[in-house]
Amino acid sequence: MTRIYCAKIRCKNNAKVAVLGASGGIGQPLSLLLKNSPLVGELSLFDIAHTPGVAADLSHIETRAHVTGYMGPDQLNAALKGCDVVVIPAGVPRKPGMTRDDLFNTNATIVATLADAVARNCPEAMICIIANPVNSTIPITSEVMKKYGVYNPNRVFGVTTLDIVRANAFVAELKGLDPARVNVPVIGGHAGKTIIPLISQATPKVEFPADQLSALTARIQDAGTEVVKAKAGAGSATLSMAYAGARFTFSVLDAMNGKEGVVECAYVRSEETECKYFSTPLLLGKHGIEKNLGLGKLSAFEENLVADAIGELKGSIKKGEDFVANMK
Repeated sequence: MTRIYCAKIRCKNNAKVAVLGASGGIGQPLSLLLKNSPLVGELSLFDIAHTPGVAADLSHIETRAHVTGYMGPDQLNAALKGCDVVVIPAGVPRKPGMTRDDLFNTNATIVATLADAVARNCPEAMICIIANPVNSTIPITSEVMKKYGVYNPNRVFGVTTLDIVRANAFVAELKGLDPARVNVPVIGGHAGKTIIPLISQATPKVEFPADQLSALTARIQDAGTEVVKAKAGAGSATLSMAYAGARFTFSVLDAMNGKEGVVECAYVRSEETECKYFSTPLLLGKHGIEKNLGLGKLSAFEENLVADAIGELKGSIKKGEDFVANMK
């Protein structure tokens, strides 16, 4: 079994999972992977257009998850009722020449609106945010939840799993390893130099000369732009992001189901650095984050990467918080 099907087939969980942005480039393949999982009993799909068609299409697949489609703002509340996990890939994708920050104004409004609905309809759900810029959309989600008095920092995750998936794939390629057996923690944030792969903590242990390590780190940090350029205006990473989003969601569901030792990196409220939010490996449990496993022992090269990232991360966090503070 590949990692995407990490759930044991005998598992009897009946989780209700909502995908907000289910008709989009990430939302459709993500919904397909979730429909395929024995961990999901009910799949609630929401988008501003085309959702009934996506839901009808997926409902013909011979797996147990019951699929319902909801479309438009009037149906958002119904889509969220009783959800255990909410995954949010909604938003506009990057185009060539755009940074994740260029997406801010559009996606900030979308995420704030969806977080507001989650706070009102399923405040205890695990919230997994894919919508970029994650470095700002997680503070936005947190501030909206605080307004309703339902904020639980252990249940709000910025999904950075694609950075880990890419690091695993690239390291495996360079070293001739099976990528399914490689694990590279990636800490920091989810944009450019805030993406910090900890090659020194990789399993199995790998080593690279300084120039190769520097090039590999840069490739992991710029991998999103690599896809944007290759798609030449037709979008950003959708299939790999759907895979990564599904992997993270399955880990959350496994942990909620009582599986022990489930560890994933995610961008969360954190005391590990001077940034209010920071991605590190997390031990997941029935109620979300059970323990933040921290940065671990860093090499001198990695310590410099962290130092370089702090300023940009602080700025992105403040931008998200200010956005909610200034909302009408």
